[in-house]
Amino acid sequence: MLLAACVLLGCWVYCMLAIAAAMRHARAQCPFICSESIRISILKPLAGLDEGLEENLRSFFEQDYAQYELLFAVRHEWDPAVEVVRRLALEFPGVRSKLLFTGEPPYPHAKVFSLQCMLEHSQNELVVMSDSDVRVGKDFCSSLAAEFSDHRLGLVTCPYRAVAGSAFWSKLEAVGMNTDFHAGLFTAVMMEGTRFAVGPTIVARKHVLTALGGIERVKDYLSSEDFMLGRIAAELGFVVRLSSYVVEHRIGSESMAKNFEHRLRWARTTRRSRPWGYVGQFFTHALPVGLLTCVMVPRCWPVLIVTVLLRAVSAWMVSVRVLSAGVPWMLLPLQDAVGFAFWMAGFFGRSISWRGQRYTLNRDGTVQMAG
Repeated sequence: MLLAACVLLGCWVYCMLAIAAAMRHARAQCPFICSESIRISILKPLAGLDEGLEENLRSFFEQDYAQYELLFAVRHEWDPAVEVVRRLALEFPGVRSKLLFTGEPPYPHAKVFSLQCMLEHSQNELVVMSDSDVRVGKDFCSSLAAEFSDHRLGLVTCPYRAVAGSAFWSKLEAVGMNTDFHAGLFTAVMMEGTRFAVGPTIVARKHVLTALGGIERVKDYLSSEDFMLGRIAAELGFVVRLSSYVVEHRIGSESMAKNFEHRLRWARTTRRSRPWGYVGQFFTHALPVGLLTCVMVPRCWPVLIVTVLLRAVSAWMVSVRVLSAGVPWMLLPLQDAVGFAFWMAGFFGRSISWRGQRYTLNRDGTVQMAG
């Protein structure tokens, strides 16, 4: 009985911390004014036609900001994304843009190789590394310029609002990203500061990336290269911060098999990036843990109401108040159950799959091609 009470109390404490962290982030305001003297290079690694790719890229061509350039990288000229980039470049001749062909990557992480190639051709000190499934408002560059008016700042990571595709599993995953993932993100930042980077958009000064040993420093990490960039930068003494600007992460539609595959990849790589933090995620699964506790100790059923209420408030604060995303309440319990199942699955196995290739995870989070 005492153990069950401690477990539930741990879940409640986490929910309250998540609520406080979300409120703290919602109140955070950038105190600086945009200066267009800051020149920005936006790097976009591409591979194939993501759902909504043209509108995603168009949002970067439509920036209300003069001093920026766009660089795109694909492996080969026959990639279908090439036509989209060329069409947009013709539509926006006033925007400086360049398309690079990288060929096959020499190491496991193709995205990192594409970023390395674009960095070598970039002209500006402030570098935005943004995935192809990201969509932004016209104020994206001006907001970043305002944040980086703080000369102490070395690297920021942008929180994101997950926008689901039409598939059911996409909608379910978006619920998890907009509630569970960001609740953990905001809580970690509140408790220990920003000592990592996450998500599909990271911004850094070029000299910071050079000090890390170049972007290729994280070439052997898969799905955790963003986390490692922020961690290494923080360890070297650079100021790392969570941006106040929320981007849109258009996650598209996937089959159940593909969705489960990348969820498992995420769980297994996260376990190796932050092993003790991953264990602590047990308390972030308030509803499943609460239900399991009540099944084991039937007298705990009345306190499940408190668990449900705290979970609902934390989900609303993170998803609605901070990310401006809704909460599909009917999907939330199912997503909590699925998320808990993948958290447990993350403790087992070393094999992951990415873009049709199998990899083996090492203990330090790096990967190697599966034999």
